Amino acid sequence: MLDIAKENQSSIREFILLGFGNLPQMQPFLFWFFLVIYLMTITGNLLIFLLVVTDRYLHTPMYFFLANLSCLDTCYSFNFLPKMLANLLTSERTISVSGCLAQYHFSCTCASIETYLLAAMSYDRYLAICRPLLYASIMNSRFCFQLMAAIGINSLVFNVILVAVVAQLVFCGPNVIDNFFCDLYPLMKLSCSDTSLFERFTFCMTIIFTIPPFLLTFTSYICIIITIINVKSTTGRRKAFSTCSSHLMVVCLFYGTLFIVYALPDSPSLGYLNKIFSIFYTVMTPLVNPLIYTLRNKEVHKALRRHFDKMIFFLSFVT
Repeated sequence: MLDIAKENQSSIREFILLGFGNLPQMQPFLFWFFLVIYLMTITGNLLIFLLVVTDRYLHTPMYFFLANLSCLDTCYSFNFLPKMLANLLTSERTISVSGCLAQYHFSCTCASIETYLLAAMSYDRYLAICRPLLYASIMNSRFCFQLMAAIGINSLVFNVILVAVVAQLVFCGPNVIDNFFCDLYPLMKLSCSDTSLFERFTFCMTIIFTIPPFLLTFTSYICIIITIINVKSTTGRRKAFSTCSSHLMVVCLFYGTLFIVYALPDSPSLGYLNKIFSIFYTVMTPLVNPLIYTLRNKEVHKALRRHFDKMIFFLSFVT
């Protein structure tokens, strides 16, 4: 009887994602802009993943984590951009409540995995630069697979519980979300039921999935920078700094935009600014990650050249 009463109370079956609906004249441009970003993101991340899988010279822990980051960024793009493109093309901005919860679940899961994945990548570089004699014994294939499995399983379990808590919320109206995806604060604001359990669980998850990995990442790079400064060889210093600067750029981009989005006060005057910064960590970060690693990584350049030469040889042999 309680479930029936609860179901009757909830009159909302779908949400309206405003997105960029207040810019009707910009819809065609935004559609093509985000479509190009989507295609570049998928192509770049899949290219890195296939390179790492097929090139034996890239079968190292650093590139193993990089391949996982590329998969994660691809999932990010699949979660956000197709719906955004459909909304821009058709002006049909509705999303079902279940679809909204699913999108929120996948975005939280990806973000949770990425925080610890970036921490694992920083720890890998810390061992390689600061503790090179211990690197091979610690960062072996078995440990890397176990670490990624633990990160994935823990993130999935926590976010399944989170979505189960969110699913208990009742939405009575209004049903308008002033963003292009389903996020934490809009769902809390639109609920007409008690959100205290949701808020407490979200706070605990924020503590678990942001503070420990951020501190580990920050500490690792502090140690790396100190070690690089003390390196006497100019060539060794330049090589170590080149590799770590790429990782550091990705970390700063991810955490910087994430912090700005969720640290900004939830006010109408800052709503549009919040939307802009949301684009950076949901859309631009998956695009920039493969570009940073491809443009600044000599090993990836060599792998691309080897595969390109093989393709040229194959084509010349066929013709």
